[in-house]
Amino acid sequence: MLSRRLLRVKVAKCLYAHLKSGSDNLKASERNLVESIDKAYDLYFQMMSFVVEVAKYAESRIEWAKQKRLPTYEDLNPNRRFVDNAVIQLIANSDSINDILATRKLSWVTAPDAAKEVYNRLVEADFYKRYMSAPVVTFTDDRKFVEEFYAWLEQDDTLADIVNEMSLMWADDYGFALYLAIRTVQHLKRSHSEVKVLPKFKSEDDLDFAKTLLIKSLVNYEENQEIVDKYSKNWDVERVVYMDSLILSIAIVELTHFESIPVKVTLDEWIDIAKYYSSPTSSNFVNGVLDRIVADFTASGRINKSGRGLL
Repeated sequence: MLSRRLLRVKVAKCLYAHLKSGSDNLKASERNLVESIDKAYDLYFQMMSFVVEVAKYAESRIEWAKQKRLPTYEDLNPNRRFVDNAVIQLIANSDSINDILATRKLSWVTAPDAAKEVYNRLVEADFYKRYMSAPVVTFTDDRKFVEEFYAWLEQDDTLADIVNEMSLMWADDYGFALYLAIRTVQHLKRSHSEVKVLPKFKSEDDLDFAKTLLIKSLVNYEENQEIVDKYSKNWDVERVVYMDSLILSIAIVELTHFESIPVKVTLDEWIDIAKYYSSPTSSNFVNGVLDRIVADFTASGRINKSGRGLL
């Protein structure tokens, strides 16, 4: 399921795009946000299907080898452990996955060499060699191999680049989609006849959270920029990085408009996002400015938390 961290990042990117485009169409930006969120969930299914694509390519290699004019003993008696992996077969035959792939028109047709390129590197990986050479494997071993496959893919820059080329909206979603794939595989058992896919959201409130955060950030942007300017004056910086300013503006909205979200959660999330999506010094700057804002806003009553937000 898509985390609120990912939803916050999506909001920041949509706000950035809206401001840079000079648009005044809030509804269009909200639609772009929803589409971006949907595409992130699509990538989860795209990556779930990728291990099947690689196994299909491996099987095509086996069949090609058998057709050689002078096939070797190994050609005629191949090691089919990867191709016949029980977990991969379960994914390949999963209606819950295949229905989404068909409905959302997701496939690897536009990246026909992706499976080949990954397979050629896969066969050299230590975890693949261990799996293929083990005397006996169980369903648990099959599952562990697929988990390791997805963890290994997270370090694969080539596939990440291919994914980004397939959709600009998938930029930065690659690692999270693989994390969801690993979580899905971890829960599979031999007795299962179907893959239980993760829901799009953990809570039914998550989409409303993202849409509200974006719209209120857009509507209150100018006012919040004045607040950012006021509380960043004493910082020894030549200029405030644009992304820092944008992040602070969204954080102010979350602090003042979402009573059920604890202050600490908001601070931790946006400080960490600044670390990855802005400058090297951004996390310290955002941390310092938000600390001052929280102290003053709490004292003046502009921050009021209730329910879980009090924790």
